Amino acid sequence: MSPNASTTTAELFDRMHARSLSDPDGFWAEAAKDISWYKPWDKVLDDGSAPFYRWFTGGELNTCYNAVDRHVEGGRGAQAAIIYDSPVTGTVQTITYAELQDQVARFAGALRAQGVEKGDRVLLYMPMIPQSLVAMLACARLGAVHSVVFGGFAPHELATRIDDAKPKAIVSASCGIEPNRIVKYKPMLDAAIEQSSHKPASIIIWQRPQETATLIAGRDVDWAEAAERAEPAECVAVKATDPLYILYTSGTTGQPKGVVRDNGGHAVALRWTMTNIYGVKPGEVYWAASDVGWVVGHSYIVYAPLLTGCTTVVFEGKPVGTPDPGTFWRVIEQHKVGTLFTAPTAFRAIKREDPDANFLKKYDLSHFRALFLAGERSDPDTLHWAEDNLKVPVIDHWWQTETGWAISGNPLGVHLFPIKYGSATRPMPGWDVRVLNAELKEVPRGDIGAICVKLPLPPGTLPTLWNADERFKKSYLADYPGYYQTGDAGFIDDDGYVYVMARTDDIINVAGHRLSTGAMEEVLSSHKDVAECAVIGVADDLKGQVPLGFVCLKAGVTRPHEEIVREVVQLVREQIGPVADFKRALVVDRLPKTRSGKILRGTMQKIADSQDYKMPATIDDPGILPEIADALKTLGYATSSSLPA
Repeated sequence: MSPNASTTTAELFDRMHARSLSDPDGFWAEAAKDISWYKPWDKVLDDGSAPFYRWFTGGELNTCYNAVDRHVEGGRGAQAAIIYDSPVTGTVQTITYAELQDQVARFAGALRAQGVEKGDRVLLYMPMIPQSLVAMLACARLGAVHSVVFGGFAPHELATRIDDAKPKAIVSASCGIEPNRIVKYKPMLDAAIEQSSHKPASIIIWQRPQETATLIAGRDVDWAEAAERAEPAECVAVKATDPLYILYTSGTTGQPKGVVRDNGGHAVALRWTMTNIYGVKPGEVYWAASDVGWVVGHSYIVYAPLLTGCTTVVFEGKPVGTPDPGTFWRVIEQHKVGTLFTAPTAFRAIKREDPDANFLKKYDLSHFRALFLAGERSDPDTLHWAEDNLKVPVIDHWWQTETGWAISGNPLGVHLFPIKYGSATRPMPGWDVRVLNAELKEVPRGDIGAICVKLPLPPGTLPTLWNADERFKKSYLADYPGYYQTGDAGFIDDDGYVYVMARTDDIINVAGHRLSTGAMEEVLSSHKDVAECAVIGVADDLKGQVPLGFVCLKAGVTRPHEEIVREVVQLVREQIGPVADFKRALVVDRLPKTRSGKILRGTMQKIADSQDYKMPATIDDPGILPEIADALKTLGYATSSSLPA
């Protein structure tokens, strides 16, 4: 359903959306024509095991073939598939589709030589280098299931994922590179394997020139040597409903949630989004400035651009400091990027360093067409700044690890709707978005409630959690039967625009990374002097939110508070990792609670952010709230008196 110039209208989009809900079989069967299949499907939407819906059952394909080999066969072998731009190492490298095909086939052969076959899991612990994409695609080539863990995660978090996925092999690099330091991956990986119950059979290491990892004889394998001697592997046909990857998302530290993505629906949906949501054509340069450890990296650094035959940019750097706030503009000019997708955090950082956009004026961005923002709510100031200086559409869109692609957005490839600041615009085709109250009834337009999606979810979304069907139902389907519970609260206005206002659970959003405050509380409570604790997300100009901890000490503890705070901060860093940005904690005498014992985190957050709040009807002791406000003021929060409204 690719639009043409004469029919690119709001009416066309409305028809597309309506058809996707009334005739999902016809709509998605048409979209599936853009994917190559070894065997056609028996059924587009299979609701035989609802609420476990499946797409394209009976069909067979290979995602790697669709992302790489078919483009070589179709004449794109000499086109750039990957542009690797690494200001932290001073490297720019181009890999053509033909070169990528060779590298992926050889590394798939190296995995096979280590015993990896269809259905096996392979855990990847990698930095932002082309080898990360090669490893993901090699797994897909074999029909193995990859699980990428962000390189910044600490050994404990890595160990929980090893135990849950039970990988036959782990693929890693000797190091990651930050602007001012080298992060050695191998010691963290070795520590994680030491902690985990499951022991993978082999570890394959890409040795980077900046750091040579010590390999353990009999277990560890040098990537380059293994690939050189490997027999190149062919693409293995898998079922559309077979898993492509597992991606872990927010859960407690002891029980990660493994979001499963299938092969068929995933390929169809992502290919469709490139044309219709992002307005990108085969052969164009597309850049998602994210990390392969997050869902944006999976969907829009790796799979969607390559499924479409685009050139994807792999960027190893930061929006500022590598070397300056003009880095993004340099990359866009140098590589002729047409579309950029990044988090609002990146633009807040650039804006803070270069408020007058002086660095932007040094570069020719005449070919640049659109900026897409997601990962957190885009504040109007940042959107205005980007629009005023880039002079292209700046599009906020909303989605989640679980969904794999946009729930709501502005479909640039079909029709650009007027932008309303603070809104992620309209639900995309396939998404029947409703706002419900506690009685499971739709609320009037403009009223806030729980944002839910009427089942079935469209292709490309999670069919379940890894080895946890009951947890999938409990986490997403139980509270609103017949709906997927997004965990976000907000409203839909009279024009059908979706406004996402807040999380309805305890997940906070730090620079686009969803992190569980519950996981952090679990770490704090493990400290020997801590009797009780709470973690909230407080507003931050750069990162959107940052975590702030409150700890109540055990009776008889007389050690200096500063010492205990330093220790709990270090504990979170060790057990969850620097990505949590946990740097702030307060020692308080007591925490505000309801009479049933629930800590009033939402009220504490409002006090910290100097927002008006209502005295909770169920509060046990209202006198605790002024104590919390006084403590917060010592860290520069609660700057205005936010008395109960």
